[in-house]
Amino acid sequence: MKTLNLTFKGSLGKTHVMKLHYASDQLDAKAVQTAMDQIANAHLFAKDGEELYATPVSAKYVTTTDDWLIEAPQATA
Repeated sequence: MKTLNLTFKGSLGKTHVMKLHYASDQLDAKAVQTAMDQIANAHLFAKDGEELYATPVSAKYVTTTDDWLIEAPQATA
């Protein structure tokens, strides 16, 4: 599974990550930067007096793989 992780600094200086599980994996840096700027400028996300996504910092794709130790048995009809 591939996830797009967008890292921002909050208004109080804390780091916050927005993880997008269904983002296209064909995005280029310019498109992602534009989207991050729009998120920051929208001022939509706040918690406990902090604007969570105030300043864009970085973005990366994270790929995870599953290494099954015990797999669930398949149901039979």
